[in-house]
Amino acid sequence: MIIQNFEELATTDKKKECLEILESGLRAANPENIISKYVTPEKIKINDKIIDIAKYSNIYSVAFGKAGDSMTRALNAIIPVKSGIIVIPKGSKSIVKGKKFQIFNSRHPEPDKTSVKAAKEVIKFVQNKKNNELIIFLVSGGGSSLLAMPNGITLDDKIFVTKLLLKSGASIQEFNCVRKHLSKIKGGKLVEDMKCQGVSLIMSDVEGDDLSSIASGTTYMDNTTFADALEILEKYKLKRKTPIEVLQVLEKGLEDEKLETPKKHKIENQVIANNEDCLKAMEKEAKKKGYKVKTLQVFGDIKEAVTKILENISEDQKTCLIIGGETTVKVLGKGTGGRNQELVLRLLKNTQKFKKIVIASMGTDGIDGNSLFAGAITENIKVDLNTMKEFLKNSDSGRFFQKQKGSIVTDFTHTNLMDIGVILR
Repeated sequence: MIIQNFEELATTDKKKECLEILESGLRAANPENIISKYVTPEKIKINDKIIDIAKYSNIYSVAFGKAGDSMTRALNAIIPVKSGIIVIPKGSKSIVKGKKFQIFNSRHPEPDKTSVKAAKEVIKFVQNKKNNELIIFLVSGGGSSLLAMPNGITLDDKIFVTKLLLKSGASIQEFNCVRKHLSKIKGGKLVEDMKCQGVSLIMSDVEGDDLSSIASGTTYMDNTTFADALEILEKYKLKRKTPIEVLQVLEKGLEDEKLETPKKHKIENQVIANNEDCLKAMEKEAKKKGYKVKTLQVFGDIKEAVTKILENISEDQKTCLIIGGETTVKVLGKGTGGRNQELVLRLLKNTQKFKKIVIASMGTDGIDGNSLFAGAITENIKVDLNTMKEFLKNSDSGRFFQKQKGSIVTDFTHTNLMDIGVILR
């Protein structure tokens, strides 16, 4: 079981079924079940093209993101790569062992010195490869902060801007637009001057599988501009809080086209898995249990997402609403929690008058916000409205569900296909 405290949480038949449906979604997010659909010992199938492995003198891999180690292990089991680099989050213990791979653990969601060190090694590794060699890039969500090479500003300035954007409620696309224009490697810059051949296999953690947004489009290209980055800071009223050096870099980019991010992609990029793969597996599991199923994806502001979810909860018995996507939350207090636990708490608050239902939501990466939990599960038990409001006011959904004994524990799952949720009646 990926959900480590499954037995403790499965206190009713409904909760047990809910957890089993979540578990099926997590299994679908495992790279071991995904990579083999695209890679065989002889070839890589990508965007209707076939890449013949025998053509290359050496095969290497560069993996960055929350699924970096598990993607590497799945690939290496099919094609023994000569050597490679793996960059995963701090605290995530690599499931790949051996001297063949350089492994870095850097910070997420804010970069640190290891993020810079890892980026330097990756740049060196990529630039040293020859024309008849192939690098397979294995990209997953989280890569934006795990690899960092600030351009013209200090790492501290970059971290400061990252924190500002995190707290502002900016979307992942807006977030990445600013980051790309403050980086030497993002938005396709990593592969721009590469001499060897390359291909990128990507696990998507963004809406619509926008290749320029996943890990800030490090191996792709970028359709945003310096002007867009400045507009985003303006939109969230962050300009006055932004360090002058950051504004100078962005304004300089406005004046010099040569500084702009690449507008054409150099190598093939293929999305090999996304949130919908989890939802399909969950739907199959729920139907197997005899539920009438409806699937819904929600993105953006959490309050709007809650409204949309409430509109889609059926009044009929034996119904299941499967939820996917990723909401954005404005951090209001100093509590612990994350968007999944907050979503469950907001739904609990709004379903007090409903007949009995089970509500659950979790991050497929196993870490929700600044908490140690993946998400939460609860029945719509009666709870004092003011108590719930107080926890929400302090962004403290994590502590609320700890008290309710509804916190879902998985630890790092070594994958990342956004969030999954279930509502059972």
